[in-house]
Amino acid sequence: MFRSRIRVLLLIGCCLSFSTVLLFAQVIPSHFLFLPIVAQPGPSPSTVVPSVTATSTPLPTSTPTLTPTRDPTITVTSTSTATPTGTATSTATATPTVATTSTATPTVATSSATPTSSATPTPTSTTGPTPQPRSAFRVHAPYHAVQDLSTKFGEMALFWFGQVTPTQNYTDVRIGSNDQELYVYLAIFDRRLWYNSTPSVATLTDWDAATLYLDPGTGTGLTANSYRFTAQLSNGGGAAFQASARGTTGTWVAAPVAFTTTPGWRGQALNDNSDDRGWAMTFRIPFSSLGLAGPPSPGTAWRMAVEVHDRDDQAGTPIPVQVWPPAGVTTNPTSWGDLVFGAPGYTSPPTTNQTTYTLRQGPGLVVQDAGVGGGTTCGDGLDFWTEWGQATDPPDSSQFNVQNQSDIADWPCFAKYYAIFPLASLPPGQVVVSAQLILHQFGNSQPEDAERSLLQAFVVGENWQAGALTWNNAPLARENIGSGWVDPLPAFPGWPGVPRTLDVSAGVARAYAEGSPLRLALYSADSAYHSGKYFVSSKTGDWNAVARPTLIITLGTPVAP
Repeated sequence: MFRSRIRVLLLIGCCLSFSTVLLFAQVIPSHFLFLPIVAQPGPSPSTVVPSVTATSTPLPTSTPTLTPTRDPTITVTSTSTATPTGTATSTATATPTVATTSTATPTVATSSATPTSSATPTPTSTTGPTPQPRSAFRVHAPYHAVQDLSTKFGEMALFWFGQVTPTQNYTDVRIGSNDQELYVYLAIFDRRLWYNSTPSVATLTDWDAATLYLDPGTGTGLTANSYRFTAQLSNGGGAAFQASARGTTGTWVAAPVAFTTTPGWRGQALNDNSDDRGWAMTFRIPFSSLGLAGPPSPGTAWRMAVEVHDRDDQAGTPIPVQVWPPAGVTTNPTSWGDLVFGAPGYTSPPTTNQTTYTLRQGPGLVVQDAGVGGGTTCGDGLDFWTEWGQATDPPDSSQFNVQNQSDIADWPCFAKYYAIFPLASLPPGQVVVSAQLILHQFGNSQPEDAERSLLQAFVVGENWQAGALTWNNAPLARENIGSGWVDPLPAFPGWPGVPRTLDVSAGVARAYAEGSPLRLALYSADSAYHSGKYFVSSKTGDWNAVARPTLIITLGTPVAP
């Protein structure tokens, strides 16, 4: 039974907060809240009350219902190394769930590609060329003309690997460069944190540690141009907790190479059996240490691999090392991923007879999409280590969230979006001139504190099943191919929401040329708290069909050389 009068509530949630973080926030702007946030003595225990704002909004003709969801309460104690000090109750993001009043589960509609306009023949291009990939996994690392790359934390390139379980770790990797150095930041979701206070080079990786591999060369094996950088988690860092090596034929040999690392962690305490949240490691590799006078030119491709080593108890019970890319062999650079210097881009060849097509869920076209991670409620009601990584998106979810931040303690709020757009309805024999993904934003976390986000688009290589996609089984990013800025909304804007545009030309061009669907993932490298951005999904009802994720693709007839 439906009531004749329906109230629409916009719930404004916030990310998880902790007593030590609140202490930092008093003196540091939120967008500079980067790890390392090494656990420190916090203020006396306090409870953060969920911030919920109810806002009346105009109803669309078919009167959808926005059902508020409960803010979860998550308790984590952040401490110094010696003893726990203070417990804070966290809060999490929350948003309405949109559903049609006519049916509990909206019927999936489809639509064919529709040409909408024709343009004058002209060569068209976007930003600089993208080299052909050598590897199935490739990351484009943007250049930033700043002295301190941490100030561009939210604009770093991003990739990820691993899983969230009691005995497995998941890792987000951010990467970028300036004139002086390569900056690589790892955020690791880890239940138990262990390190050796008196480490040796030979045993660094017997504890929680990370290893970065770089090879600027093009050879088939290890050479003197192959570099290995290892850093162990610790309560402050220092030279004793890191080591470097260079390659020889088929093996690694310890060698002095100047670089710096900075650890950070969040949880109860190091070296005990209490549950923690995770840790982080920042690598700064000066180009001069690699024999270079400055950064590589845009488009230069190096080889790169990453390992995360895990220890979860004093005895050192063996845990498999996690590697990116998944098939990477640390003594074989040809099995590593590609690190390409410069932001992703796409250049269209000269074309004539350009026509623009619009693709979205509707009659004739099925767009499959789903969110994974904490959603808009930060995994409320789930055990974070045994259930969170296995949770699926509700089959009728008409919204999704994209969220990340620098405080590793808040990873239960992190969220990604996946979508598969079939391209078979496009005419064959053309080339892609440009392609944009249009999303409609209707809300975000805690408007008074939210900051703008750079949403990044990635192509993935595998199909997935609706209703079965989880954080742990979702495909890894194969390449970052575009992005777009999303500003926070101070209040609910009304339906269909505010359109936001991401350039996905490179991904569409590849998928179209291969005759495959466009398989996308969306994520962000945000630093600030309350960074979640809420969008309408393809499963929204027909009353709001215009707000469904939409591809605007311009094709042209290639001009003969």
